[in-house]
Amino acid sequence: MRRITRPATAAVTMTTALAALAALSGCTDASSTSGNAGGNHDTLTLGMTQDIQGWDPTEQPSYQGWGASAVYESLFRCDALGKPHPAAAKSWTFAAGNTGVTVHLHPGMKFSDGTPVNAAAVKTMIEYAGKHGGSAARFAGMKVTTPDDLTAVITTPSPNPLLTARLCEAKLASPKYLAGGNTNKAPVGSGPYTLDTKATTSGSVYTFVKNDNYWDSKTFPYKKLVLKVIANETASINALKTGQIDGSLITQATYSQAKASGLKIQTQHSQVSRLLLTDHLGKKIPALGDVNVRRAINMVFDKDAIAKNLYRGLAGTTPQIFRPGSAAYIEGMKDPYPYDVKAAKALMAKAGYAKGFSIEVPYMQGQNMDTVLPMVKQQLGLLNIKVKQVTLSGPNAISELLSGKYPMPFWMLGNYGDSRLDIGDYVLPDGNWNVMHQTDPTVAKLWKKILTDDTAQSAKDQQAINRYVVDQAWFVPLASPGMFYAYNSKIKVQQSTDPNALHPLLWDFK
Repeated sequence: MRRITRPATAAVTMTTALAALAALSGCTDASSTSGNAGGNHDTLTLGMTQDIQGWDPTEQPSYQGWGASAVYESLFRCDALGKPHPAAAKSWTFAAGNTGVTVHLHPGMKFSDGTPVNAAAVKTMIEYAGKHGGSAARFAGMKVTTPDDLTAVITTPSPNPLLTARLCEAKLASPKYLAGGNTNKAPVGSGPYTLDTKATTSGSVYTFVKNDNYWDSKTFPYKKLVLKVIANETASINALKTGQIDGSLITQATYSQAKASGLKIQTQHSQVSRLLLTDHLGKKIPALGDVNVRRAINMVFDKDAIAKNLYRGLAGTTPQIFRPGSAAYIEGMKDPYPYDVKAAKALMAKAGYAKGFSIEVPYMQGQNMDTVLPMVKQQLGLLNIKVKQVTLSGPNAISELLSGKYPMPFWMLGNYGDSRLDIGDYVLPDGNWNVMHQTDPTVAKLWKKILTDDTAQSAKDQQAINRYVVDQAWFVPLASPGMFYAYNSKIKVQQSTDPNALHPLLWDFK
């Protein structure tokens, strides 16, 4: 089952700890959900391992973001390779040098409050996104002009090769809704569904009804969408087997059980469980400003044992964060930080931190962290690094996670087919997962070249950034697990079009 384990009170070997944790993860906690999904072809019912963290359009995660995709429309819909397809924008023309785009909207679109989806709404969305949420820096400085009601011209203050991805992420909400000051009440968007507040219980069940006036209604065949929050993985598997839900994310712990039950499983291969050591300058945690400390943290983990035991052999190991096959990925890179606790302690002493330090690490249920986080705390304890686990919940959990309050998040993150997006999210100072937003001259110099590089030179410069952040130990890649989506045979799920390769997106369910 998924659970939180108390930190070990005494030092034990890595192998012993991993074996014990693996054995414990076989425990079960019988619980059930209510409802009836499988036999009703008019209703798609999906399990969610985490609650929806409010409705602010700038605070919507890509992970299990089906609710946001239901109610909000973006300008573009990006496919698995990051290529844009029509969404609110029916056509577009990009400016030369990655400096902007002119979009032409579908006529007749309306938000659920009856106001039009027009160029003015696009302008409001860009301006709002530039001032709110963990991604504000991505939109800061963008300007929008509106030559007519259905045309918006978006310009960037400097070349931005990530513009397409950013406009696929940005959610269009009613300007009246955004101006109301309470974006965690029922959302007002223009997506394929609207939230049925009477059939919704926050934290438990969210019900959506189809928006028949949506411009691409045929892509969403179900008249009703139901999202059930089921944080317990055993309960999720039981709900799948009994037809109470049609699909859910599962982990390595229940993969064999799902297979044996005849459930179909779609696997994504692009995730890396990692510690993000974002305080490179040591402004909040002085020890993290020393590269020897960051390297020591890397060396205290037996990554092969983690992949074998905690991820049930359904994971690999990697010294880099980028997706295999992407431009930044370096084939055959050896791990410069092999497992060696003694050497790690020596590096801590060399840096002057033999006595360690204390740090808070954020935790949210349903993020596939429950088994691995106790081990992370235990191993860091061998370096006298005292980890206080801070549980985040509620509508502000995402913004708090990305606020910079916690300079060493532990998370499992997907990697993009376009590795420039990884650099944008995890390495650049305005990246939402580079939570301390610290600048680095080497990264800045290489990124400036990437802004205008041709394809071949871009790959070389992206790999140079990869080598640099590995050498500087900005990350601790613990394992490269698959993401598993289990579903029953009563529905069809096409291969995921998610550019993050996390799970099927709402339009992948047929």
